[in-house]
Amino acid sequence: MMNKRAVGSNKEDQAARFLIEHGLKIKEKNFRNRFGEIDIIASDGPYTVFVEVKYRKTAAKGHPEEAVDVRKARTISKVADYYMVYRKLPSDARIRFDVIAIEGQELRWYKNAFGYTR
Repeated sequence: MMNKRAVGSNKEDQAARFLIEHGLKIKEKNFRNRFGEIDIIASDGPYTVFVEVKYRKTAAKGHPEEAVDVRKARTISKVADYYMVYRKLPSDARIRFDVIAIEGQELRWYKNAFGYTR
C-alpha cells in the first residue's frame, strides 16, 4: 500500500507521460515557493503551461477537477508569477493553466482550465 505522497507522485508521473505523448515538453515538476506548488510546468508550442494534477480513486468525494477552485487557481497563479520572474520569461509570455484529473483509471485533460486569477 502506497502512502498519499507516493500515490500523488505516481499520478503526476502518469500525467507527465500523457503530456509528453501529446507533444508537450516537460520543463519542471513540483516547482515550489513560499506561495505553493505547481505540479508540472511544460511547454506546448509557444505556451508555457502550468499543470495541476488531481487524483481521486472514486468520485465518492467529488470529481478530482472540482478540487481546483478559485483559491487553488489563485495559488497556482501566484506561483506562476514567481516562476516567470525566476526563469526570466518575458512579461508578454504566452501562458496557460491546465488541469489533469485522474479518477480511477480515467484521465481527463482540461486545457486552459482557468485564467490567471488574482
